[in-house]
Amino acid sequence: MTRALVTGGDGFVAQWAIRAMLDRGWTVTAAGLGESLCLSLTDAEQSERVHWRRMDVTRQDAVADTIDHARPDVVLHLAAVSHVPEAMRHPAYAYEVNTVGTVRLLAEVRRLRLAGTADPVVLVVGSAEQYGRHDINEMPLHEDLEQRPLTLYAASKVAQEIAALQSFRSDGVRVVCSRSFNHSGVGHGEQFLVPGLVARARALPASGGRLLIGNGDTVRDFLHVTDVVEAYLSLLERGHPGDVYNVCSGAGVSVRDLASTVLQRLGISAEISSDPALARPVDVPVLVGSNRKLRLATGWAPRRTRNDIIDDLIHAATR
Repeated sequence: MTRALVTGGDGFVAQWAIRAMLDRGWTVTAAGLGESLCLSLTDAEQSERVHWRRMDVTRQDAVADTIDHARPDVVLHLAAVSHVPEAMRHPAYAYEVNTVGTVRLLAEVRRLRLAGTADPVVLVVGSAEQYGRHDINEMPLHEDLEQRPLTLYAASKVAQEIAALQSFRSDGVRVVCSRSFNHSGVGHGEQFLVPGLVARARALPASGGRLLIGNGDTVRDFLHVTDVVEAYLSLLERGHPGDVYNVCSGAGVSVRDLASTVLQRLGISAEISSDPALARPVDVPVLVGSNRKLRLATGWAPRRTRNDIIDDLIHAATR
């Protein structure tokens, strides 16, 4: 039976990943900052099957204790400061969690490996933001393109990836890295794009009003969270250590078109208007990725659509 450790275990993607792991019959240890595990997406019986560990990745002793307890075959490393504006507000903490926290985790995996206790595959989850700005004729982005991070969050993720691949090259730690493009679904916070659009659209008056967005011309590549989770588990099972993989749909959509679709799915007629307060001061105009390498390595393919993301968020909000 596969023993899995999920860091950031009380986060959005982790909730979906833990459920998918349990469905596979895996033994799961979830580690995070919460006092206990609260799996809103699973039933009580599933929650009881998860071993919960409180772990702060800024503390080496906490990471070591968790690794020793879990003795994992696979590690899904999701612990991160993942909101770009939050990382900018707390820059040192973002680097401490995203970069140094990953170094701490890999050091403990290396220790187990050298002791012959365990030799897990570690999926270190990065971001499409690592690519930064590229010409439109370079889309869809592939993994060999230069990384040009524009935000502090993106830079911390580039540093994370460099450290992770170094641990593979020098110490043989079986690291696989993802550069994950936008994804969403039930449980995603309203500070993120799609849940925020759905929440603002649902709050509009019956007469319509205005749906506020940031930069409507920004183009992003979206996956449903369940497809992202399947990609992560596929990489844990079949990814090549020392390699980097885009996790993406391969298709882009502008924020304005996304907002229009949200209104359409809700059956609301409203004006879409840009609000400078919602725009990032530094933003990448277009981020669309190629998933060819991921498909070839694992056989993965997305099954859900952008409309599925929106519909799921709408239905969850109306329950």
